[in-house]
Amino acid sequence: MRRLAARGAAGDAGEVAPPAADSTDCAPGRSPSPCRLIDLCAIWDAGVFLPAAVAAAWKGAPSGVPRRRLNEAETLSSVQKAQLQRLEAARPRGPGSGDRGPVPRMARQQPPPWVHAAILFSLLSLSTAIEIPMDPSIQNELSQPPTITKQSVKDHIVDPRDNILIECEAKGNPAPSFHWTRNSRFFNIAKDPRVSMRRRSGTLVIDFRSGGRPEEYEGEYQCFARNKFGTALSNRIRLQVSKSPLWPKENLDPVVVQEGAPLTLQCNPPPGLPSPVIFWMSSSMEPITQDKRVSQGHNGDLYFSNVMLQDMQTDYSCNARFHFTHTIQQKNPFNLKVLTNHPYNDSSLRNHPDMYSARGVAERTPSFMYPQGTASSQMVLRGMDLLLECIASGVPTPDIAWYKKGGDLPSDKAKLENFNKALRITNVSEEDSGEYFCLASNKMGSIRHTISVRVKAAPYWLDEPKNLILAPGEDGRLVCRANGNPKPTVQWMVNGEPLQSAPPNPNREVAGDTIIFRDTQISSRAVYQCNTSNEHGYLLANAFVSVLDVPPRMLSPRNQLIRVILYNRTRLDCPFFGSPIPTLRWFKNGQGSNLDGGNYHVYENGSLEIKMIRKEDQGIYTCVATNILGKAENQVRLEVKDPTRIYRMPEDQVAQRGTTVQLECRVKHDPSLKLTVSWLKDDEPLYIGNRMKKEEDSLTIFGVAERDQGSYTCVASTELDQDLAKAYLTVLGRPDRPRDLELTDLAERSVRLTWIPGDDNNSPITDYVVQFEEDQFQPGVWHDHSKFPGSVNSAVLQLSPYVNYQFRVIAINEVGSSHPSLPSERYRTSGAPPESNPSDVKGEGTRKNNMEITWTPMNATSAFGPNLRYIVKWRRRETRETWNNVTVWGSRYVVGQTPVYVPYEIRVQAENDFGKGPEPDTVIGYSGEDYPRAAPTDVKIRVLNSTAISLQWNRVYSDTVQGQLREYRAYYWRESSLLKNLWVSQKRQQAGFPGDRLRGVVSRLFPYSNYKLEMVVVNGRGDGPRSETKEFTTPEGVPSAPRRFRVRQPNLETINLEWDHPEHPNGILIGYTLKYVAFNGTKVGKQIVENFSPNQTKFTVQRADPVSRYRFSLSARTQVGSGEAVTEESPAPPNEATPTAAYTNNQADIATQGWFIGLMCAIALLVLILLIVCFIKRSRGGKYPVREKKDVPLGPEDPKEEDGSFDYSDEDNKPLQGSQTSLDGTIKQQESDDSLVDYGEGGEGQFNEDGSFIGQYTVKKDKEETEGNESSEATSPVNAIYSLA
Repeated sequence: MRRLAARGAAGDAGEVAPPAADSTDCAPGRSPSPCRLIDLCAIWDAGVFLPAAVAAAWKGAPSGVPRRRLNEAETLSSVQKAQLQRLEAARPRGPGSGDRGPVPRMARQQPPPWVHAAILFSLLSLSTAIEIPMDPSIQNELSQPPTITKQSVKDHIVDPRDNILIECEAKGNPAPSFHWTRNSRFFNIAKDPRVSMRRRSGTLVIDFRSGGRPEEYEGEYQCFARNKFGTALSNRIRLQVSKSPLWPKENLDPVVVQEGAPLTLQCNPPPGLPSPVIFWMSSSMEPITQDKRVSQGHNGDLYFSNVMLQDMQTDYSCNARFHFTHTIQQKNPFNLKVLTNHPYNDSSLRNHPDMYSARGVAERTPSFMYPQGTASSQMVLRGMDLLLECIASGVPTPDIAWYKKGGDLPSDKAKLENFNKALRITNVSEEDSGEYFCLASNKMGSIRHTISVRVKAAPYWLDEPKNLILAPGEDGRLVCRANGNPKPTVQWMVNGEPLQSAPPNPNREVAGDTIIFRDTQISSRAVYQCNTSNEHGYLLANAFVSVLDVPPRMLSPRNQLIRVILYNRTRLDCPFFGSPIPTLRWFKNGQGSNLDGGNYHVYENGSLEIKMIRKEDQGIYTCVATNILGKAENQVRLEVKDPTRIYRMPEDQVAQRGTTVQLECRVKHDPSLKLTVSWLKDDEPLYIGNRMKKEEDSLTIFGVAERDQGSYTCVASTELDQDLAKAYLTVLGRPDRPRDLELTDLAERSVRLTWIPGDDNNSPITDYVVQFEEDQFQPGVWHDHSKFPGSVNSAVLQLSPYVNYQFRVIAINEVGSSHPSLPSERYRTSGAPPESNPSDVKGEGTRKNNMEITWTPMNATSAFGPNLRYIVKWRRRETRETWNNVTVWGSRYVVGQTPVYVPYEIRVQAENDFGKGPEPDTVIGYSGEDYPRAAPTDVKIRVLNSTAISLQWNRVYSDTVQGQLREYRAYYWRESSLLKNLWVSQKRQQAGFPGDRLRGVVSRLFPYSNYKLEMVVVNGRGDGPRSETKEFTTPEGVPSAPRRFRVRQPNLETINLEWDHPEHPNGILIGYTLKYVAFNGTKVGKQIVENFSPNQTKFTVQRADPVSRYRFSLSARTQVGSGEAVTEESPAPPNEATPTAAYTNNQADIATQGWFIGLMCAIALLVLILLIVCFIKRSRGGKYPVREKKDVPLGPEDPKEEDGSFDYSDEDNKPLQGSQTSLDGTIKQQESDDSLVDYGEGGEGQFNEDGSFIGQYTVKKDKEETEGNESSEATSPVNAIYSLA
């Protein structure tokens, strides 16, 4: 367990609360708005007026430069010195920044004027460092000469198909106006209708949509931005129009060259602006393959170090791609004709070790194709890329190497290209000048070319002039220093005019590359240009001199809230602005004494540091800035908060893979601050996946894996500070695979295997498993060979003869097994005769006249030699016949023409090319079986109960079995049910009695049914003949449970029960028994028993109270007894939110609705009217066809007419022929017809198409035996009419 003593910077420094809505917002990431500071917010964040870039440049300047500049600063006024001393003591700090050490006073080292200018410029200019506040009042008061902010490049190449755009943008206060010169003469934009200038910008737009030639506008342009304080100039912009001229037409004759000779195909592309990109292709647009023999030079030519016959297979065309027009122009192709002494282009010679001599090409020493001769020179400008190239001919193709005389090539900048034929050095500097040489060599010799490199330089800045902002009466200077080769000249201008022709200024003095200003006044404001140039280019810089007279202003938001952590060091910054630079003082809680000394320290930039924050330091701090023009003040409210601490830290843990780990992290913090607890793994943010659970004070990892090992850091942070605590989780994982397997001590039957163990992943290795693989019998299949302790890494392995072994090793620890190692090299042992025979030898018949002999083939480690085969021998048992034998290469042999089920003696012996195996054991097998010839006799049946019978029979003679007796088997089927009109499935079922048994039991029969039964003898071939058919009847049984037992609670007073008849009556139903009991929690009432008739399927229970629930148990009864009971409970009361209760309540709600009751009444009235109509028609008599509604055929006794219709008579008091009977076999009586249907699905009826009502009764058949549904006959509608009447 380790605590990290890390604290966030916010904890050391405190936090600045968001400013008020009417204050200027300096929060990072906000977009600029008109009412806030833009880059001056960087000053507030830094706490000073010195930009970070300037401060870094001042701090890191060479020792010689500061001394010279300090000497220059001695000429400044005393006021300016005091101001510089205060400013230069500053360091970049943010509001409430942390302890960054004391800032030393700079009184003894005053910075030079250029730093002073940069500081003030960073405040007020619109440069890249700081911008003027966007507040309109500040904008109106702070004037600024123009500054160029955007311009086109010096060499401006444009696309002739587009409009021309020459950019020039500038800032200033007031906003500058723009004008242009072209070729050093005033460019009158108003006279050319194609030329316009963008609004609020100096950017020129030349429009060619209405015609015109862009080439007419080529030339040198310069932009002038002017306001009343001066004029700024852009660079001289050279405008050129891109050109992509066509390739001149030419007819190229075939190029004839001797094989092995050098060749250069010149491209000579048309001159373009900018220069085109060159590449070579065939006329069919296939790229030319380049290598060290054939390559393209930097000038675009294609060089052949030596020509080969295959070079004639294609033509060569130079292509030029022009950048602006995106066009590619193709030169007419070159065709090669290669003269050779070996006219056949044999592709096999291309890979010949001496290809050239094989083709009869003479070898020769290298010579340079480019550059020519032994020496050349090259000039390059500083900062550009230097490209040196050497292309040589020779046979064989020479190799190129590069060197620098007197030193090494610059490794960080040098790069070889084009198959080492080119050397590129990027960003060249003066030290890269010197002599380079390339060495071309082949086996015939070498040659060298020396290139003298001279580095020149266009002007580059040493000291670029910076904007100079002064207060009235101050001194300053502008410095313009540049270097180059040759040395550049410096020319000063003011407001775009040479300084010599400008009006004289007694406060200005020019000293070469420096302009000195003394006692500056408001009239001294202007923009100065420094132009430094040599023959390779020029640099132009604008720097303005601005004189400001501004009273103090506060730059930070007013009335800030800063929160800091107790006992930390903090700093209160008060950024301000004024000219002359104001002085700053601090006060606390409105007290009159200035804060300095003791626990307080005031820096010269005005920042107030509190060395150790205490509770009593909380309060309101006021900063006051004063100069000769006035004063300004601001207030900061300081709040002190308790630190964040982790008081229960996570501990180091060791866990096994797959277990659960919990890391604790309990934190104490200031309650007014928002606490955030996060976790790091190996110092990176931890991704909380589905295997991890992050809680407020812990981190739990479920199913730890190897990847979870590492350091876990708990980070407790608030807006102001943070605390860290770290623990290490060690995961016991599977070991890494062993490596570097080596075979030594090779012998005929053994070898030593050595390996290097892998990492045990924090759990010691306990075992090594050595596996082998052979490539003859089972290639690619690995088998375990042996196991060794984890303390060894070398073992002697016992081997079998004639096996091509390959080994691998698996390491095992308590966590699991490693991945297998990479396999070892192979080792084959010598052969020998087999030492064993195949196992599991069997002889069985597959037909009645054969015997199949099978065995388990021997594996690779028991074959012991090549051409493994098996000698199979057999003869009939106890006949003393001679052995029959055959040689087999597989694992089976079939003996034909055998008697039925005869025993045989069998032997199988292994043999290879080295000899035979030992004498094999004798195995007894049998030839094939035939069907049994006899059936069991004297079969006797005794009924045990309603679902089981007992069988007894006489055994058959053994010779009639004709095979191995497997079992006696009984086939039985359900012939019919004793319940009338119940169709049954007559599907045959069987029961087997294995072995030579004489009795058995058949169970799972259907009660109250007629069955038939036959018996057979079964051997391996199949069934024998069937015995005579026996019949038996099962007695009545208990019924199955009633179906669809439903409990509904329409209201709080009653409970309705409904059920359907049992699926399997198993006899004649005599009624139902209902048992129910009331209960309330653990209290149970007295059980009540109700008995119902077999036709009743509904019952209503009156509740004793509205709170208790009821448990119901319902069973059906036959004469045998009660069957299986079904149990249900009444719905829970409304306060028990269960799904059943919700469903029941919904039903109760619907049932008690008025609309529902009215609908039911209307349906009942409609049914009554229809029944009355049926009764009237029935009284008149008539024919009502019902055949199509019946599922059973008509019996011969049914009265019918030829058309299949019944003729109903007026005798309505007796049931119709074929009407439904009750379960006890009697005709249903009129007074018992309390339901239209007794056994229908849900008590539904249906009407025939002519209005007659047909009730249906269906008894569902058993799922195992039912093959179809049988509908019962129709009941008489007259009974229903009478019951309703």
